[in-house]
Amino acid sequence: MAFIFKEISHRTAAPVLVDEDKCIADKGCTVCVDVCPMDLLAIHPTSNKAYMQFDECWYCMPCEKDCPTDAIQVNIPYLLK
Repeated sequence: MAFIFKEISHRTAAPVLVDEDKCIADKGCTVCVDVCPMDLLAIHPTSNKAYMQFDECWYCMPCEKDCPTDAIQVNIPYLLK
């Protein structure tokens, strides 16, 4: 079975947000994808920007800390802070 990309336009509270204006994945950067231990981040096939493909984040933070342009923001739920 092949993976079929679907737009999720109704979601408002994704754990990992990517600022597409700052993201340089279209220039070859894959740092966030490479450091995510859960393989939750991917490069969008049409925009060539990073995005969160699965909502199973452990809030471990390497994607946010290692992003060279500070394009990643991890929203830690209130109960975990």
